[in-house]
Amino acid sequence: MPTTLEVKTPRLVTALPGPNAKRVLEQDAKFMSPSYTRDYPLVAKRGRGAIVEDVDGNAFLDFAAGIAVCSTGHCHPKVVAAIQKQAAELIHMSGTDFYYESMPQLAERLGRTMPGTESKKVFFTNSGTEAIEGAIKLARYATKRDKLIAFYGCFHGRSMGALSLTASKSTQRKGFGALLSGIEHIPYPYAYRCAHGHTAETCGAEILEQLEGQIFKRLFDPEDVAGIIIEPIQGEGGYVPAPKFFLQELQRICRQHGIMFIVDEVQSGMGRTGKWWACEHAGIEPDILCSAKGIASGMPLGAIIAKESVMRWKPGSHGTTFGGNPVCIAAALATMDLIESEYMENARRVGDYIFGRMAEWTKKFKIVGDVRGRGLMIGIEIVRDQRTKEKAADLRNAIVDLAFHKGLLVLGAGENTIRLSPPLLIDQEQADFAVATLEDCFREAEKKA
Repeated sequence: MPTTLEVKTPRLVTALPGPNAKRVLEQDAKFMSPSYTRDYPLVAKRGRGAIVEDVDGNAFLDFAAGIAVCSTGHCHPKVVAAIQKQAAELIHMSGTDFYYESMPQLAERLGRTMPGTESKKVFFTNSGTEAIEGAIKLARYATKRDKLIAFYGCFHGRSMGALSLTASKSTQRKGFGALLSGIEHIPYPYAYRCAHGHTAETCGAEILEQLEGQIFKRLFDPEDVAGIIIEPIQGEGGYVPAPKFFLQELQRICRQHGIMFIVDEVQSGMGRTGKWWACEHAGIEPDILCSAKGIASGMPLGAIIAKESVMRWKPGSHGTTFGGNPVCIAAALATMDLIESEYMENARRVGDYIFGRMAEWTKKFKIVGDVRGRGLMIGIEIVRDQRTKEKAADLRNAIVDLAFHKGLLVLGAGENTIRLSPPLLIDQEQADFAVATLEDCFREAEKKA
C-alpha cells in the first residue's frame, strides 16, 4: 500500500478535524492573532506534489496551493535540492548592500519572460505586497507625479500603500484610519455582472469612457497620474478576467498620457494561465509588472520587473534587507526551470480539460452562475438564482467546507466565488477527482438551498 504522500487522491482516516488537529486549533486560538482567516480546520504537516497530509495522517488533494503559491507542488525534489544546497553555502548577506551571483541570473531570466522588446530591470522583494509598494514608489519616481488609479474588487496587499489600492472588502480597511492619498478607484470589467449586458469580450467600454470623460476631467488631470494598476485576472475579487480589448485600451490610454501601466501578476503569473503572465493573452506590454506567490514554490520572494527606461531610480531610493535572499532565489531558479520545461504547458492542457468538464455546469446546477478564468486559475461563481444572479455567499462557504470533508482543498474568492488554483503539476486523474467532488458538493448544497 502506498504511503499517504504517495497517493494521488485523498485518503481520510479520521473524522475532521482529527484529535491532533483539535489540539493545535486550541493552541492557535490561545496564542495566535485573531486577524487570520481560516475557512476550515486543516492543520498541515507535510506535502508532496498536490497532496497535503495533516497532523492526523489524513491526505488531501490540494486545489488551493497555499493561495496559488506552490506552483510546482509541495516540496518538489528539485526545488528542495536547490534550497538545501544553497542553505548549506550561504543563507544571507543582503542584496541591498552586497552582491549575489544568483540575483542577476534570476533577474535576467525574469526580464526575458516579460512582454516587450525593451530591456528589463528587476527589484526583488519578500512578497507581493512589497512588490506593489515598490511599484507605487517607482511609478511616482519615474513620472514625478503622485496620483494613482486602481479598480474596485482589486486586491493588491495589506500594508498601507498596497491597502490604499486594494478595494476588495471593507473589513480589510476598517479601523486603520487614513490611507495613502491621491488614489481613485473605478469599476472593473465584470462580464457576468456587466451593467450594460456586454459579453466577456466586450465588457468595459463604458468604464474606459468614465476614466477619460469623468476621472480625467473632474478629478485627476492625466498629467498628474503616475500609474494605473490592474490585475489581468482579479484574484481576491473573484477570479474575474479582464477582456483583451480592455487591457489593450488601458495600455493605449496610459501611453497617450505618459502614465505607468502597472500589471499585478502576483496571483495570475508564473505559468498559472498557460503563459508566463496572464497579460500575454491580451498582447500588452506593461511598464511595470509585479510578481510573487508562485515565483519560488513557497519560499518568500517577490519581484518588480520594469522597463529599463522606467527603473532608473538612484542608489538608496529603494531597498530591502531580505528581498532576493539567496535561498529564495535558488528556489525560484529551480521553479522557473520546472515551469518552463513542463508545468506551464501542463497548466494550459489540464486547465483546458477542466474547463471542458465544467462546460455544462451552468445548465447542470442551478446554483452555478458562471465558470471563468484561464489555465489553472478557475473561478466558479455560486448564486441563489441564475436569473437574478443573487450572490450566495453562504452556499459558497458550505461548498468549500463540504469539499474539505471529502478531502479536496479549495478556497473562496470575492463574495461568492470558489477559486481553483492547484499546483501546476496536477494530472487528469486529479482533475477528474476535483470535478467529481465539486459536483457532489453542488448537489448537496442545492438540496439545502
